[in-house]
Amino acid sequence: MTNQSTKPSEQSLPTHIGFILDGHRRWAKQRGLPQLEGHRAGYKTFKQVGLAALDQGVAYVTAYVWSKENWKRSAEEVSYIMKLLLWVAEHELDDIHERGVRIRFIGNDEGLSKKIIVAIRAAEAKTAQNTGGTLALCLNYGGHQEIVDATKQLLLESVDPESLTTEQFAERLYAPDIPDLDLLIRSSGEQRTSGFMLWRAAYAELYFYKKNWPDFTEADLDDALVEYASRQRRFGA
Repeated sequence: MTNQSTKPSEQSLPTHIGFILDGHRRWAKQRGLPQLEGHRAGYKTFKQVGLAALDQGVAYVTAYVWSKENWKRSAEEVSYIMKLLLWVAEHELDDIHERGVRIRFIGNDEGLSKKIIVAIRAAEAKTAQNTGGTLALCLNYGGHQEIVDATKQLLLESVDPESLTTEQFAERLYAPDIPDLDLLIRSSGEQRTSGFMLWRAAYAELYFYKKNWPDFTEADLDDALVEYASRQRRFGA
């Protein structure tokens, strides 16, 4: 466990942390709870840990909350998570806004209900001018699809392929104002990226944690930040 004296300096903090929130159902099963309750506990953990990261000086915190592949889950689970997302967008917004935090959603609208689309657009609009850091949720997101959609946009704009740069391509990603990942944390002992921010994760430091996501704490975040600060990032040099 990290104490205050061993926390990294603000200069050594990542600008952008991404979280792959894994292990919700396993967490609930271990406690004899309905598996769906793990998702509610996972949201509470993300809010606590995400805001703690912003309070320490991290500028962007992104969570992978719903992938394109997650639609294959049971109708009961899909319905529960969609209702939870809608509740978060409608009832947590004021608290996040009062903290000066900006909300962003990364993904596309296909398959989302009109209610959810309206709620997430309202959340983004209300917090757009906030300067206390950004909480982003990858919702209905796929890393391959993001790259395909960026390519489609370039084709529609008839961008000359001979002069195309990586910077131009990045400008066509979802939420292009959000920078590349510096640190990617995945819980529950799984060691894969599952298509999360494939373009932005190209040079991210990877940190895999054995705890299921609802058990992740601010102290665990501190440990990850200390580990990040100890690494030498070369970016291929």
